Amino acid sequence: MFIGHFGVAFGAKRAAPRVSLGTLFLAAQFVDLLWPVLLLLGVERVRIAPGITRVTPLDFEHYPISHSLLAVLGWAVLVGGAHFLLRRERRAALIVAALVLSHWVLDLLMHRPDLPLAPGATVLVGFGAWNSLPLTLLIEVPLFLAGLWVYARATVAKDGQGKWALRGLVAFLLVVHLANLFGPPPPDVAAIAWAGQLQWLLVLWAYWVDRHRSTVQ
Repeated sequence: MFIGHFGVAFGAKRAAPRVSLGTLFLAAQFVDLLWPVLLLLGVERVRIAPGITRVTPLDFEHYPISHSLLAVLGWAVLVGGAHFLLRRERRAALIVAALVLSHWVLDLLMHRPDLPLAPGATVLVGFGAWNSLPLTLLIEVPLFLAGLWVYARATVAKDGQGKWALRGLVAFLLVVHLANLFGPPPPDVAAIAWAGQLQWLLVLWAYWVDRHRSTVQ
C-alpha cells in the first residue's frame, strides 16, 4: 500500500488538529521510512521478482524489525511516547501511535503472506489484495480520497502556499502511485533503498503544507 497510508494520515487531522500533517505522515509511514535504512545496512532483504503479485514485483524476504507485528507495536509505543514527551498531549500521542500501527494493519490487507508476527516467527500473514489490480485500486483510492476530504474540511488555507502546496502534494502522491502501479520494476535493491529515502521529502512537504493552513474550529 502507498497512498492509502497517506489517506489515513490526512484523515487523522480531524482527530488530532494540533498535530502537524508532517508528523501524521511520519507516523503513518514510519515503518516504510525505517525499512530502506535497514535495506542499506543489509539487516533486511527484498528480492525483485516480476510477477510475484499483480501490483508489485517485490518479494519481501526478511523484514522482521520494520514490519513484524510485534516490532511495529514497539515502534508505535516508541513514536507515540516520544510525541507525548515533546508535546505532553496524551490524546495526540495515542493517535500518533495508532497511525504507526495502522501501517501494519493496512499492509496486512495488501501483502501476500510475507508479514511476520514477530522477529523469528515462522508464521507469515497477508490477505493478498496486491494479487488484483482492481481490488488494490478499490481499497487504496477511496481511502486516500476520503482522508484527503477530511483534511480539506478540517483545515483552511491561510495563503496561496496553503492552497497550492496541498494541491501539489496530492498531485505528486498520485503520480508516484501511478508510477508504482504501471512503471517498470526497479533496477536493483539499492535503487529501492535510496528511492525510499525520498519519502522524507513528503514528510517535509506535509509540514510545509500544514504551516500554511489553519484548523477549522
